[in-house]
Amino acid sequence: MREPPPYVPGHELLAGKTVLITAAAGAGIGFAAAKRCVEEGARLMISDIHERRLNEAADRLADLAGARPASQLCNVTDEAQVQALVEAAVAELGHIDVLINNAGLGGMTPLVEMSDDEWHRVIDVSLTGTMRMMRATLRHMIQRNAGVIVNNASVLAWRAQAGQAHYAAAKAGVNALTRCAAIEAAPHNIRINAVSPSLAMHPFLAKTSSPELLEQLMAKEAFGRAAEPWEVANTMVFLASDYSSYMTGEVVSVSSQRA
Repeated sequence: MREPPPYVPGHELLAGKTVLITAAAGAGIGFAAAKRCVEEGARLMISDIHERRLNEAADRLADLAGARPASQLCNVTDEAQVQALVEAAVAELGHIDVLINNAGLGGMTPLVEMSDDEWHRVIDVSLTGTMRMMRATLRHMIQRNAGVIVNNASVLAWRAQAGQAHYAAAKAGVNALTRCAAIEAAPHNIRINAVSPSLAMHPFLAKTSSPELLEQLMAKEAFGRAAEPWEVANTMVFLASDYSSYMTGEVVSVSSQRA
């Protein structure tokens, strides 16, 4: 497997911006995005469903930034918790310039063996949870006539993989949701885009996927390796920044996977 490139230093792309990030605990894309936003000069509020991991993430970011970011538990399948999170972010940060929608849930089950409960659970977190966070945050952003939303989708929205029907359907929905909401939000000076990673390696994925499957997936990547979570986060930062000021309704593939 090829080695990843050197870590890219911050360039103040989000200086003065406030950012709310869901599912920001752990060692995956959410925490990588939070770390990158701090390095790019943003003030943060992070959220997750896991209290211990959320506190650990806030502590790690405090070591980096010199100040502990605001944090709050939130289950994106619960409308009351979503509303409370957005209200807390506005109270803590003054306003929300950027929402990074990272909460998602997957699984590996053939469709003929999939229960309704498993299907609904994945859709509720990955698609409906994304919608809930967008809906609540957009109401705030529309009042300010400004804002950016970055959603986390997946290349499985258009590339088939066995056992991923529920996750792929949810992420295809995120893509469509991103495009439609972007058209509605544009008159209010709000941009909405999404990233679609192919394979980003982190400890949780390594624990929940077999080595054989991961080797097969990496073999499909032109670079011969999975992405680092921070490489996906870099694209999120770009979409959150003023450098992407004329982009909305776009789904950007973060992938070296051959078609």
